[in-house]
Amino acid sequence: MERRHARSGSAYEDTIGFSRAVRLGPTVSVSGTAPVWPDGQVDPDPAVQARRCWEIVVAALQELGAGVADVVRTRQYVVAPDVAEAVGAVHGEVFGAVRPASTMVIVAGLLDPRWVVEVEADAVVRM
Repeated sequence: MERRHARSGSAYEDTIGFSRAVRLGPTVSVSGTAPVWPDGQVDPDPAVQARRCWEIVVAALQELGAGVADVVRTRQYVVAPDVAEAVGAVHGEVFGAVRPASTMVIVAGLLDPRWVVEVEADAVVRM
């Protein structure tokens, strides 16, 4: 089975040794994805951050021949309960018709203190 990788260009990919996403057979796993714009900026609004995260995830899925409809599980990590509603609403915008299994966890912090959300996704491509 061929193993394919998607890269996002994050400096962390080389230093930590990971890929934005990996496809092995019909399974695609997308790594923890933060709300960073290409210039390194981060918008403080939780909904904007969540949209940015999911944009990056969707691009990685598409690079590996998958799409939103193939997503079977998502995980959202948020830094405070007060951002959960905004982050969850964006998840609904992206996945409302798909309804994957999903988890939202409140964490003590993320790698960059500007981030209020980080997300992951797993997909199974229908062959």
